[in-house]
Amino acid sequence: MIEVENLRKEYGSRVAVDGISFRVEPGQIFGLLGPNGAGKTTTISCISGLIRPTSGTLNVRGEDMTRGRSEARRSLGVVPQELAMYMEVSAQENLQYWASVQGLSSDEVKRKVPEMLERVGLADRAKDPVKDFSGGMKRRLNLAIGLVHDPEVVLMDEPTVGVDPQSRGHILDLIKERAAAGCAILYTTHYMGEAEGLCDSFSIMDHGKVIAEGTLDELLSQAGDAIQRQTVPEPSLERLFLHLTGKELRE
Repeated sequence: MIEVENLRKEYGSRVAVDGISFRVEPGQIFGLLGPNGAGKTTTISCISGLIRPTSGTLNVRGEDMTRGRSEARRSLGVVPQELAMYMEVSAQENLQYWASVQGLSSDEVKRKVPEMLERVGLADRAKDPVKDFSGGMKRRLNLAIGLVHDPEVVLMDEPTVGVDPQSRGHILDLIKERAAAGCAILYTTHYMGEAEGLCDSFSIMDHGKVIAEGTLDELLSQAGDAIQRQTVPEPSLERLFLHLTGKELRE
């Protein structure tokens, strides 16, 4: 569903993404992990068509996403790290607008918007202005906007950042449901425990490059190898992540 091959993105002399490759299959939740500045958001922006890559290929459902308009874009949902909604209008009006932008008919909008508001736990606040929502409510609405048109491929960039445990659990349950229905999901997060319980396989990025990849068991096996060299005290995705990317603070 997603094929990224030798993706490179340069900003002048700075290389944000340096020749990375990965695939995401139907029904798979693929974790793209890395510290701040690793190139995760740039990668998602290239796949979604928000920015143009310097080189490499990006295919969604077999279509080249670098060649302007594509039918595959209609089957693509994006849940960005920055909230993509209008704060002065209601949750219902936000969803109606974005559903229309995604090409849903008026009948589909009437059916899907109440259904999606119910699913993210906002049906009782549907007509309230978004500016009055809590952080968790805004994150749930952000997710609803990305899923309202039933996309087959979803790009999620830190969808649970800053939310309470209840909202986090609700969001993760909905993501698992979408994957179980066959949706291919590319997922970024800084919460390693969350990634362990959610993702089927991973690529860990740093400085624009993929530095480790595989399933959780494969990555933890790498952590086990590092333990034998006395570099990682116990096997976990978080400890392996820190071992690979270092402990220095990132901007």
